[in-house]
Amino acid sequence: MSRARADEEEYWHSSKFRAFTFDDEDDELSQLKESKRAVNSLRDIVDDDDDDDLERVSWSGEPVGSISWSIKETASSSTSSLEGRDSSLQKGSSSYAAFPKQVSSYSLSSLFKGRNKLPSFQSLSDALSDTGVKNYTPELRRPKAEYKDYGSDWSPRDTVRRMQRGKVCSLERFRSLQDKLVLLDEAVAGHDGNVITAVLIFLKRTLRREILFRELEVRQVALCHLIHFLKETGEQKLLLDLLRFLDRTEEVALSQYREHLNIQDVEKRREFLKGCIGLPFSAEDTSHIQDHYTLLERQIIIEANDRHLETAGQSEIFRKYPRKASILNMPLVTTLFYSCFYHYTEAEGTFSSPTNLKKTFKIPDKQYVLTALAARAKLRAWDDVDALFTTKNWLGYTKKKAPIGFHRVVEILQRNNAPVQVLQEYVRLVEDVETRLNLATKYKCHDVVIETYRDLKDRIQLTAYKCKVERGSAEEDKINSILNNMQIRWKN
Repeated sequence: MSRARADEEEYWHSSKFRAFTFDDEDDELSQLKESKRAVNSLRDIVDDDDDDDLERVSWSGEPVGSISWSIKETASSSTSSLEGRDSSLQKGSSSYAAFPKQVSSYSLSSLFKGRNKLPSFQSLSDALSDTGVKNYTPELRRPKAEYKDYGSDWSPRDTVRRMQRGKVCSLERFRSLQDKLVLLDEAVAGHDGNVITAVLIFLKRTLRREILFRELEVRQVALCHLIHFLKETGEQKLLLDLLRFLDRTEEVALSQYREHLNIQDVEKRREFLKGCIGLPFSAEDTSHIQDHYTLLERQIIIEANDRHLETAGQSEIFRKYPRKASILNMPLVTTLFYSCFYHYTEAEGTFSSPTNLKKTFKIPDKQYVLTALAARAKLRAWDDVDALFTTKNWLGYTKKKAPIGFHRVVEILQRNNAPVQVLQEYVRLVEDVETRLNLATKYKCHDVVIETYRDLKDRIQLTAYKCKVERGSAEEDKINSILNNMQIRWKN
C-alpha cells in the first residue's frame, strides 16, 4: 500500500500536470486579481469619457463599438477558438481532456466599450510584449482624419488644404504637367506663402527650367515667391537665369553686383566693382556703383598711408588716439568721420581731406556738419567747433549759423561732456524761447536762464528761479541786481 502511494506521488511530481490544490487556486486567483488591477489602472489613464466628439479606434483602424467591428472581432475569436480546438484534437484525446472548454469572453457591454474580459494568467508586461495577442485596450482618441490613408488619391485642392493644416502630403503622384500647374494654381488661390513655396520647390525639382520659367511668367504671384526664395537660399545661378529669361536686365545687374559681398580680398573686390560699372544699371544706380568703386579706391590709399604713419610713430594724433579698426569697406559717413578725426586740417587736394570727400561724393551740408561736429567734439577741439559755425557776410561781419539747428548742436556737445561755458554760448543761439529755457534749465546754464527771464521781464519766474541757485553765488548776486534795477518795467 505504501509502495503504491509512493509511486503515485512520484508520478504527480514528475508529470507536467499537477493535482488540484487550494494553494494553486489561491495563487492563480491572486495573479488574476493583480492582472485585472493593472488593466483597470491602464484603462483609467486612457479612458476619458469627456471627449464625446472624438471616436475610439482599434489597432486595425475600425471605430470601436461599431457593428462591423463587433462582427469582425467575434468572428476572429470564433475562428481562433476552432483552430485551437482542431489542433488540440490532432495531438490526442488526453491533451484535449486536460483543458476545459472556454466560454465566450465577449459581453454586449465589452463589445461597445472595446474591453476584453478574457482572464489571463500572464503578467501585464508579458501581455504587452506578446505581439501575437491582440490588445483591445483603447488608444488615446484622435480625430478620424488622423487615420486616413496618406497615400490616397487626393485632388489638388484637397492636397493644398491638407498642407495648410500641416498634414503630411506626397506630391510625387502629380506627374503630368497639367496636374502640377493645377496644384500650383490651387496653392496660389489658397494665399498661403508656405504652401506656395513648397509647391514651387517641387516644381523646380521635377520640371525643366525652360518649362518652369515659361509657366511662371504668367503667374506673377508664384514668380515673386520663387524669386524671393532663390534670393534667400543664395541660388544665384538659377536666379540669374530666371531674370535673364524675364528680360529684367537691371535686376540681373543688381544680382551680379550683390556678389561683391562674398569677396573678402580688397583688391579683388575693387576689380570686381570696376567691372560692375559697365553693367546695364539705371542712371542713378550707375552713379552709386561708380561712387562705391571710388570710395574703396580712396580707402585703400588712406589705409596704406595711415598704417605707415601709425607704425612709424610720426603722427601725434595716432600716438594719442590709436586706431581701433581698419577703414577698408566702411560706409561713406564712417570714412568722413575718420577723416574729420585724423585728417581735419589737411588741404583739400589730399585724398584723406574731409573737404575733398565732401566735394567728391557731394555730401550735403547737414550731414557734413553733423559728422564733423561729432568728430571734433570727441577730441574736445572747441576752436574747431566754433569755426565750423562761424560765417562771414559780404561786408565782413561774422555770425554763427547752424544748418542743423543750434538745439542739436547743444545736445551733441553735451553728449561729449562740453564745459558749461561752451554749452551756454550755443544755448543762447537757440531761437525758440521755450526751447532755450528748457535746454538751459536741463544743462544748468544759469546765466542763460536769468538773461532770458530778464528779457521777458518776468519778475515772478526770475524770483522763483532764485531759489534754485546756490546762496551767495554769482548767479544769486546777478538775480538780485536785476530785481533791484528800477529801469526795467516788469510785466508782473
